[in-house]
Amino acid sequence: MSVLISPLAESLPTFIQQHNYSAVAVLVDTNTKRFCYPAIKNFLPKHKIFTIPAGEQHKNLATCETVWQGLTNAQFDRHALLINLGGGVIGDLGGFCAATYKRGIDFIQIPTTLLSQVDASVGGKLGIDFHGFKNHIGVFKLPEAVLIDTAFFQTLPELELRSGFAEIVKHCLIADGAKWNIIRRRDLHDQDWNDLVAHSVEIKKNIVGQDPTERGIRKILNFGHTLGHALETHFLADPKRRLLHGEAIAAGMIAEAFIAHRKGMIQAGLLEQIEEYLFAVYGRVTIADTDLEPVLALTLQDKKNRNGQVRMALLDGPGSCAYDVPVTKAEMSRALEYYRT
Repeated sequence: MSVLISPLAESLPTFIQQHNYSAVAVLVDTNTKRFCYPAIKNFLPKHKIFTIPAGEQHKNLATCETVWQGLTNAQFDRHALLINLGGGVIGDLGGFCAATYKRGIDFIQIPTTLLSQVDASVGGKLGIDFHGFKNHIGVFKLPEAVLIDTAFFQTLPELELRSGFAEIVKHCLIADGAKWNIIRRRDLHDQDWNDLVAHSVEIKKNIVGQDPTERGIRKILNFGHTLGHALETHFLADPKRRLLHGEAIAAGMIAEAFIAHRKGMIQAGLLEQIEEYLFAVYGRVTIADTDLEPVLALTLQDKKNRNGQVRMALLDGPGSCAYDVPVTKAEMSRALEYYRT
């Protein structure tokens, strides 16, 4: 898998010319069709365009069926290409559809959000949500290429930029303590996005290269995600309280850093740094008493668990992370209480 960070006017035509695909399709959502597709359509040969509704709530089997039906109706064979143009939902769902259509056709990712550029598009994790469980059904399959162009950030609302930044923070905390000390001293608007995208991509490529199917060290990429995904999934059902991915992961990182501190894995100073910075950037998610049990119940569906026991990736120093650390319900409950107060 190649990851190229360059203007799409250079990378996309070069990729197309290097391959001989029988047909090409572009998968977009209603937002990326309007704001992003015009930037690439002139660089493509004759192609089909498939549009799905925008939003995590549409990352499901029903949407997959519309994509598979579109490919079938267009008589795409196993030598075709699917181009996924969008954020994490498009990349996850589009890649999953490509990996399973006729047992697999080629696909490339063109991530258009900060979140998808530094996280979802790199690493070959593909999947959909199922009956309220996030990324519950999926496969590992690397794209033929990931083509990253930071010019797409000009199309992003600030909330989406902020959401993606949470994964950059995570990468620094688990793998580069020196970089963490740089970014935590800067406001969101003062960050060097080109540098940070390249930095995060290298960290994730290095980790995924060591452990493609998440049997070991790749699990550290889930720091903040056990409780973060549970919060994101819980609030997904309520449009008025729905969280962006990065907002949920920021909350998860604070709570899970607290657990690491309580276990003696990190010092109080690092916990205070994480808490102070993430609250300053993201604020505090309102978690009511009635939310606690449902959120804790959702952690039992986490894919890192083993034999019904919750296993977390927890920091064991600045820029260092352990994985497969057993965590009890009582520890998670205390962590959520700490976050709330």
